[in-house]
Amino acid sequence: MDRGIDRAEQGAGTEPAEPGRVPLAVVVVDRDGLVSHWSRGARRLFGVPKEEAIGRIALDLLPVSGALPEEQDPLGYAAGDGLGPGLEHSLDGGLSYPTAGRARLTASGDGRADVLWWAYPLVGPGPERLLVLAADADGPGAGDGAFDRIAPGFAPHTDFPGAEELARRLPEILPSMSVGESARIVAQVLDLGYPILEFSQNDRVPVTPDWGVARRAERKARRERAARALAAGEPVPEELRDEGEDLEHAAVRERLEFLNEVSGRIGTSLDLSRTIIEVSQAVVPRFTDVAGTYLREQVVAGEEFADGAPDTTTIWHRVAVEHTDEPGRWDDVVPVGEAMPFPAHTPFFQCMTSGEPVLVPRISAEMGHAIAAQFEKRDIRPLITGRSMLVVPLKARNVVLGFMILLRHPERPVFNDMDRVTGAELAARAGLVLDNARMYTFQENVAETLQDSMLPHIPSRMAGCDIATRYLPGTLLGRVGGDWFDAVKLHGGRTAFVVGDVMGHGLNSAAMMGQLRTAVQTMAGLDLPPAQLLRNLDDLAQRLGDSYLATCLYAVYDPIASELHLANAGHIPPVLVRAADGRSELLDLPTGAPIGVGGVPFEAVRVRVEPGDRLVMCTDGLVEVRGEDIGVGLATLCESAAHPAASMDDACDTIIRALNTRGGRKDDVALLMARLGGIEPDDVAEWRLALDPAEVGRARAAVREQLHEWGLAKLAAPAELMAGELVTNAVRHSHARPVALRLVRGDTLLCEVDDDDHELPTLLHAGPLDEAGRGLRVVSTLSREWGTSRTKAGKTVWFELTLPRR
Repeated sequence: MDRGIDRAEQGAGTEPAEPGRVPLAVVVVDRDGLVSHWSRGARRLFGVPKEEAIGRIALDLLPVSGALPEEQDPLGYAAGDGLGPGLEHSLDGGLSYPTAGRARLTASGDGRADVLWWAYPLVGPGPERLLVLAADADGPGAGDGAFDRIAPGFAPHTDFPGAEELARRLPEILPSMSVGESARIVAQVLDLGYPILEFSQNDRVPVTPDWGVARRAERKARRERAARALAAGEPVPEELRDEGEDLEHAAVRERLEFLNEVSGRIGTSLDLSRTIIEVSQAVVPRFTDVAGTYLREQVVAGEEFADGAPDTTTIWHRVAVEHTDEPGRWDDVVPVGEAMPFPAHTPFFQCMTSGEPVLVPRISAEMGHAIAAQFEKRDIRPLITGRSMLVVPLKARNVVLGFMILLRHPERPVFNDMDRVTGAELAARAGLVLDNARMYTFQENVAETLQDSMLPHIPSRMAGCDIATRYLPGTLLGRVGGDWFDAVKLHGGRTAFVVGDVMGHGLNSAAMMGQLRTAVQTMAGLDLPPAQLLRNLDDLAQRLGDSYLATCLYAVYDPIASELHLANAGHIPPVLVRAADGRSELLDLPTGAPIGVGGVPFEAVRVRVEPGDRLVMCTDGLVEVRGEDIGVGLATLCESAAHPAASMDDACDTIIRALNTRGGRKDDVALLMARLGGIEPDDVAEWRLALDPAEVGRARAAVREQLHEWGLAKLAAPAELMAGELVTNAVRHSHARPVALRLVRGDTLLCEVDDDDHELPTLLHAGPLDEAGRGLRVVSTLSREWGTSRTKAGKTVWFELTLPRR
């Protein structure tokens, strides 16, 4: 900051002064009252070298005695326009708002007696507390009328020929400033005539002290009389008509400029949190010294709320507190994030129920006590008593979303009726911006809820395999899309894996995706072969309409046979990582046409796998980048999938990191990875049973003996009972083929009974005299899970039991 100030000042002080351009002394005072910056202009004006000034007490180096008498102050800096107390008070740290004035040097050996000064408190994390600008009132560039509309270091006239050059050079002096921002600042300086100094996002200097600039003393009295008439609603006397019109026009112009500036600073994004901060920072310190923003609980959560005015039960969240006081003063007493209702006797309740601004010229001790009563164990009175307060509602479409509490320091002019109108307009604009952000947050929450509801919650462990998944939304405006994944439990210990992608984004694509995912789950439960499932899915898409296309990859893993059965409908191929050598490969599948094309055959292939192999299935959003061949993404997918990982989640993260860091991704991403663990042959037992009722006893004995051999004696009794019931039904209803009984020891104990009858059994309510229906009732009661499914030869009825803890 020092170097930038030196450059700006050097250009103003070493060259011949141009009309209206005033050489400046620049002094920075730290929080201990010591000088941390002393410019060349300060040396010329005060006669002290920089090496002697740095680190000394500022009051000792700025020998000013206070304001001049009015007769010696023709510009009105001493008492005009409420510009605040003397420079000594600012140097003592007694001020936290900008001020300006005119003072006299106590020692003026070189004949310079009058000094114009501006003092700006610095807001930010650094050690600097105060920026002081000073100028010789009778020096170069300070001719007649030069200080009428002065901006330190800048030309005060709109026809200044160096305006464009100044706008161009500002980014050189302050590198963080853009050319567009510098042009805005220079235009405002030249038009309005008050100083603007903006160093960074953290260190900000207010645009103008209070609301005015110095005016000539000879016009001061006339304007004051005109102002009193306007404030009282009386006609302005004829001799003061010009003064009254000028004063009114100037005040209105300043308010409009302020509102326009605020409108340009807020609403730069649809993020609710960022919008709240923008609204709070837009009014401090130019309009107020403290701004506390409160929003309804539902607004913060991005939810809808009931119509009607709020009441004493309405919960309000304090979402921002912006102020010019010393850092941390407000943090403990009124922390951001606190939620509370407001009693009916407070001005805040009056504002939020009436929807109109509430003006309190000064907070009395009595009112301060009443307001502080709601803060348990915290005394807020020292922060608010004696200050001027304006409470403005934040509303949109006649609904109060929240309110802002604006406070001015006791030294500043109180809020007046014009401030009330300005605050109301400010709140109206801020309310619309907040409502837009709230609606966007609400819609985003709805979209995320819809997306989450459509994405399945897949267990990390299924029969013979471990599973990990990832879903990444595309752009922020396209969180809802058509990508999905799923894992469906099938009979026989098998698992179906599916990854699909409905082309397009938005709610319509998501709705189509939901229908297709549900259909896949249903058809997978019917144990349709992969090619037939895709054929049926394509027919369904045709019946739903021809507006959407989808790709789909469907794979069935049989952990007992160590086999994958796959079919593809226009999707990118899966990756298989071999456990034996760590090699990865894209499986060569018949591509097929996307779902929805219609009239296209689908083919399925079988791939032999080994325990430990990993299957990786994803949507094209992960590997496809605009402007890049998809082969590059597929190669990166294979390479990253083969990378060793400590867990399945780590393996997924490795893939995401490798592919998601490339620029240009706009599409959603669905990723499913399965480690194919398999089931050992020793964990499977099978028997063939003749169509003889006597075989039921043999089946029970075989189940009992096998479970004892596996160390599962605790499951023997219920397992043999239920197996006997299923074998009894199978023997009774089979036609020609023998009945098959199989036990599988995996994550659970699985028992399956196959026969050649295609009629699926139904769970019935068996009465006391009924001869049928009790068998399945027993199975339903004793088993962890049971089910039936059709096969090519007939049907399978199965049940599972939870393995005892070891």
